[in-house]
Amino acid sequence: MSAEDKIKAAADKVVGQVKETVGKVTDNDKLVAEGKADKLKGEAKGAVEDVKDAFKK
Repeated sequence: MSAEDKIKAAADKVVGQVKETVGKVTDNDKLVAEGKADKLKGEAKGAVEDVKDAFKK
């Protein structure tokens, strides 16, 4: 996994966590859902890159 891809995946996870937390605090279900989606997006990106790395070895 390249450093850039790792950073992007981590950023998606962090943004998602922040959105989810803010959504819970403000009782905004839409923001909570967006946050969860962003976190899943970051986790998926990380998983794809891990698979790519596994095949490179």
